[in-house]
Amino acid sequence: MARSMMMTILLCIVATTMLFELALGVDHQVGGSGGWDPSTDLQTWASSETFTVGDNLVFTYSFNHDVLEVTKDDYDSCSLSNPISTNNPSPTTIKLTGDGSRYFICGTPGHCGQGMKVEIKTVAASSGSPPSSGSPPTTTTPPSSGSPAPPESTTSPPPSGTKSPPAASTPAKPSSATTVKMSLVSMVGIGFLMMM
Repeated sequence: MARSMMMTILLCIVATTMLFELALGVDHQVGGSGGWDPSTDLQTWASSETFTVGDNLVFTYSFNHDVLEVTKDDYDSCSLSNPISTNNPSPTTIKLTGDGSRYFICGTPGHCGQGMKVEIKTVAASSGSPPSSGSPPTTTTPPSSGSPAPPESTTSPPPSGTKSPPAASTPAKPSSATTVKMSLVSMVGIGFLMMM
């Protein structure tokens, strides 16, 4: 009787832990192993990932780079003049707080034109559909010595004549970060079950 009760309690703990872990956001290392660098194919990396509301982007880069969040127009033209937010030093963590597209470029002159820019398309947590509209982003950057942390940034709505891209019919595939997290949580759960 006591063994059965203990197994039930452990099973409940494992199930709760697994659900809790899956509900947490995933940290995406921007650029994968290449990081935030001009030699990394950031567009290919971004298209291979699924970004969900609640996930985090982690930009890791050297001292001669930074991360600017910009509007789509500034992203397309690599304009450094009016960033939504400027983030440095490395690592910079940016929380994805809403669905939609967000745009990031390197603020070092010439680097954006060399491909050091990325569009992040975030989907709602309960949906595999493409993003529709953005919400104000939240930026978390470790404080640097002697300089104040950048203020939280906000995104202005798109111009009134702008249309959203048509929705794609294929569901988003899980990112490698999600797969690793799900595998790890499953292994922990199986380990607990085997101990019983």
